[in-house]
Amino acid sequence: MTVVIHRFSTPLKLAWLAVTALSLIFSGTARAGDRAITDASGRTVEIADTSRIVSIGGSITEILYALGLQQKIVAVDTTSLYPPQALKEKPNVGYMRQLSAEGVLALSPTLVLALQGSGPKESIDILEQSKIPFVAVPDKFSGDGIIEKIRVVAESTAASGRGECLARRVRDELATLDGVRARIERHLSVAFVLSLVGNRPMIAGRATAADGIIGLAGATNAFADFDGYKLVNDEAIVAAKPEAVLVMQRGEHGLSAETVFAQPALAMTPAAERKAFISMDGLYLLGFGPRTARAAQELAVHLYPGIEAGGLVSDGAAAPRCDQ
Repeated sequence: MTVVIHRFSTPLKLAWLAVTALSLIFSGTARAGDRAITDASGRTVEIADTSRIVSIGGSITEILYALGLQQKIVAVDTTSLYPPQALKEKPNVGYMRQLSAEGVLALSPTLVLALQGSGPKESIDILEQSKIPFVAVPDKFSGDGIIEKIRVVAESTAASGRGECLARRVRDELATLDGVRARIERHLSVAFVLSLVGNRPMIAGRATAADGIIGLAGATNAFADFDGYKLVNDEAIVAAKPEAVLVMQRGEHGLSAETVFAQPALAMTPAAERKAFISMDGLYLLGFGPRTARAAQELAVHLYPGIEAGGLVSDGAAAPRCDQ
């Protein structure tokens, strides 16, 4: 189900914004609450009511479901792909980086949880200044970052006990993953290819979720000499000598090994020679949520097939539940 967002004419939109502005009492913390949360932007947000939550960010939605709070969710964004029923049973406010403040506020939420980096800025500014508590949830690409994300979501929703249960489970899985990495004798270099633009690949550098998951899996990022995502030329690809290529699955629009290694520069890499191409679900691979330790282990097993023996993270079926 998708929320239909009406586009106002300029006079009506200005009128709506004026009414919204008049309703502001405090900057982002209009209602005194029974607890205060310091969010990723450093704002102190007071929260009184968690009965109607808008969840923006796939990992946030995943955490809320893991905590058993799905009945409080009144809407999610398009990145909320897990669990699969989230997008089927909840209204959809659109892509997290293309939000409409009007569409979110029209749902009468009592709390908005949005992953750090949501946008556009104009919409986030309106949401932060509204009388609805708005919490920017930190999104750091590390094991500690996952624990912090769980803590902020749990404390924001008055579910600290369940949050500690989930954080403990994730910490245990990350500790097991440490043992898996310790068995790796030589760390392979991996290139994460986000997309192909013309004849050039868009590749992940430092400070990206792809860089983080590559490290958790016991490998090194072949393109750790720049930040973010960048179109890379042939000379840089050949010089980097990646030993494996990693991509995320996108249904019928996903990259295949044939397409990737058809690119002349990528065809000259050790990855092509080894036929080392790995495709994994995007949210599972890059979400940095409750399943990330398992995703990193799965990536490690793809990269280092001999590592499978003993001491692996469970598939989650036997993991303790934290939703009660």
